[in-house]
Amino acid sequence: MTSSPSRRIAVLVSGSGTNLQALIDAQNTPALPNAQIVLVFSNRKAAFGLTRAAQAQPPIPTGYLALQPYLKAHPGYTRDDYDAEVARRVLEARPDLIVLAGWMHVFAEGFLDLANAASVPVINLHPALPGTFDGTNAIERAYEAFEKGEIAHSGAMVHRVVKDVDRGEPLVVREVPLTKGETLEEFAKRLHAVEWEIIVQAAKQVLDEAVPIPP
Repeated sequence: MTSSPSRRIAVLVSGSGTNLQALIDAQNTPALPNAQIVLVFSNRKAAFGLTRAAQAQPPIPTGYLALQPYLKAHPGYTRDDYDAEVARRVLEARPDLIVLAGWMHVFAEGFLDLANAASVPVINLHPALPGTFDGTNAIERAYEAFEKGEIAHSGAMVHRVVKDVDRGEPLVVREVPLTKGETLEEFAKRLHAVEWEIIVQAAKQVLDEAVPIPP
């Protein structure tokens, strides 16, 4: 039994938070040992991920800041100022790892510079394979490409976050085949199940590098 303090995770979400739920369920289990989610942060007030955090046992602290209200309240400020403010609020939780789990906002230097200065790794879940379908609507675009006969499989990955969208170093990559006659909804359901596995796997991998558990 180790007496080391929990490794601290901040999770950023924009939507329903199913990937967050996978992390909540895995914390302090063999899949994600000595790990505690210390903050769930969203750019959307109605994100159900915030509700998941509040309903967790014990409840997880939450934070919220949306881009347009922030810019309206701060005339002359830029998107980069917003990114930096999000970074400051997230870093106040003293995370050892920041996980973007369905976070639908592209960070630039304002966020990444502060995270890097604090030596806090940032990883992102993306529902496509490296170098394919970067950006939004990746699942729909992959399905459309399959229907046109352009691809036979897609997949999901967790990668380190860099300025270029979905171009950071892949950490965990999993292929997901597409099946003739399958609906988009059926394919998406199978792919999401893979996402829930690899986001936990990647979080453990990066935490083990950044904050190893003493023997």
